[in-house]
Amino acid sequence: MPSPSLSARSHRRAGAAAPALVATLCAALALSAGVQAQTLRWSTQGDMQTADPHAQNEIITNAMNGQVYERLVSRDRNLALVPGLATEWTQVKPTLWRFKLRQGVKFQDGTPFTADDVVFSVNRAKDPNSQISVYAEAVGTPRKIDDHTVEFQLAKVNPIFLQHIDLLFIMSRKWSEAHNVAKPQNFKDKQETYAATHSNGTGPYAMVSREPGIKTTFKRNPAWWGKFEGNVQEAVYTPIGNDATRLAALVSGEIDFVQDPAPRDIPRLKQTPGVKVQEGPENRIVFIGMDQARDKLLYGKVPGDRNPFKDLRVRQALYQAVDIETLRAKLMNGLSLPTGGLTPSPLGAFGDPQLETRLPFDLAAARKLMADAGYANGFEVTLDCTNNRYINDERICLALASMWAQIKVKVNVNAQPRVLMFPKLEKLDTSLYLYGWGGSITDAETALTPLMRNRGDKSVGQYNFGNWKDDQFDQLAAASSEEADPARRQALIKSALQAFRAQVHLIPLHRQMIPWATRANVTVAHRPDNWFELKWASVAAK
Repeated sequence: MPSPSLSARSHRRAGAAAPALVATLCAALALSAGVQAQTLRWSTQGDMQTADPHAQNEIITNAMNGQVYERLVSRDRNLALVPGLATEWTQVKPTLWRFKLRQGVKFQDGTPFTADDVVFSVNRAKDPNSQISVYAEAVGTPRKIDDHTVEFQLAKVNPIFLQHIDLLFIMSRKWSEAHNVAKPQNFKDKQETYAATHSNGTGPYAMVSREPGIKTTFKRNPAWWGKFEGNVQEAVYTPIGNDATRLAALVSGEIDFVQDPAPRDIPRLKQTPGVKVQEGPENRIVFIGMDQARDKLLYGKVPGDRNPFKDLRVRQALYQAVDIETLRAKLMNGLSLPTGGLTPSPLGAFGDPQLETRLPFDLAAARKLMADAGYANGFEVTLDCTNNRYINDERICLALASMWAQIKVKVNVNAQPRVLMFPKLEKLDTSLYLYGWGGSITDAETALTPLMRNRGDKSVGQYNFGNWKDDQFDQLAAASSEEADPARRQALIKSALQAFRAQVHLIPLHRQMIPWATRANVTVAHRPDNWFELKWASVAAK
């Protein structure tokens, strides 16, 4: 059954690929001699937000779009960078990169892939409505040399240039212009576009039907240039919001693969005949953010109509009132890694124990900090939280509300689907919020510039929804972003993270563990970025 919590807006439009494309794909499947057609049915608690690959930056949305759209480079099973739509690349000089494009590639509507599509896509991704604009800006100015050669001219050195290139999906310029989607969808203002429900990539699968909040169907692209390592011919994705319903669908065989089983169900799943579980740490940190800019909270009742989060003592009090071990053991069933770090992976902090250490859980210290700040009797505030994005997200928020009540902070939990929550955050329409950050990049830069820096031009600080301003940190982070020398860059990053931690702009909670559960006859490749690749999946005959 579909998740009942998605907004009504999501149901108003349902898209489908062009009939000719569907017919071509189906005919190719029927004619594939010796290949048994296999269907994979998979689910998570929430749906992808949009089929526009530049509009939203969120792992489920990106991964589903990633079955259809490709990048110049790609990731293997171990997250190493490998050729994608580019076969080779050269750093001509510190601020100039040259890519040779793969020849003979076609988009799923038959249009040839060329350098024009690369230039168009990178520039499209820089649009203010794009949530990946910070990465598109970081790769500089794309320039066509010939049909199969593209150069990127940077204004300054980018130490993780290739990591940023890997975040930019390539679209067809011809298709985009023909369907009036030369600019990304304005998701936060609920714009509806052709690209939001239709797609046309170069990838291994084509999205042949899209019913937001209900079902999305993919079929293998027989003209794909790459090599399939699995046997999945068709995939049907069905979001199921209720944990128990999703689990029952897996156990009964109605669903083949659940990407986010609830931690409390893992011990039982491991003992269930016909089901197998894979698990491991995810490159994702879950944390609390606070409005630190406004003089008065949008959603709160505070003595004197002040904003308590502008006071470091209050932020630290909230941090020290979090009983992180109870969250780990009782709520997450051990499937979390508590941390005081601020990067998605500990590798981003160079494995430095000092940068990973949490402030201690200490209610007495937290109460004193509140009293010193003038809030001995507390205040009231709303905590915005998703209920279908992170593992146990709504339950984490409810647990935090109970913990913060111990320091007389009354928390009203506003839990809602991410399709509503994320646009709210983009508008800075929040006072206190739960959020997560992660992906395939382990370098600290992936958090420093988009998530932690002061909000500014060219998408810097785009995800700084608390709108804090910390000039000392910002200068250190900015310098690290263009430092070519590894040792000097590491020193800058360490100093920046130390400065940020000292001001408690964010309250880190934990890094998620990601269990995946499948039927016994299904094989999937589990990656630490929680990215699922259909091209590697297989369904064996029962």
